[in-house]
Amino acid sequence: MRLLLDTHILLWATLATARLSRGERACLDAATEGVTVSAVALWELRLKWSTLHASGERKGPASPQVVAAAVEDIGWPMLPLLPRHAIAPLDPPLDHRDPFDELLLVQAQVEGCRLLTRDARLLGDPLAIGG
Repeated sequence: MRLLLDTHILLWATLATARLSRGERACLDAATEGVTVSAVALWELRLKWSTLHASGERKGPASPQVVAAAVEDIGWPMLPLLPRHAIAPLDPPLDHRDPFDELLLVQAQVEGCRLLTRDARLLGDPLAIGG
């Protein structure tokens, strides 16, 4: 099985491994075809990092540059957002309108991956796997 990491799993796997559950760690270890990171997840991190709360604090938990450097150190391949991902319909479609969730699931669908996530809104999807 090849895993694609949801944004929060990517963040925890690179910068806060204690936040990963035992099951999530087991999924990462059991990814026989490897772990892949999407540029979409880094884009989501960048948008949140660049957005401020009214208090002036960043909405994002970590710099996307730091996460990208950690991914490179680990050696996980980076999956770019390609035209085939941008035009593919998600089957089945999501019942909510988060474009990052949809793009990550479409990438998983097109690339033959499973999306490792803890997001309850995604766990019922046949492309998603929880730990």
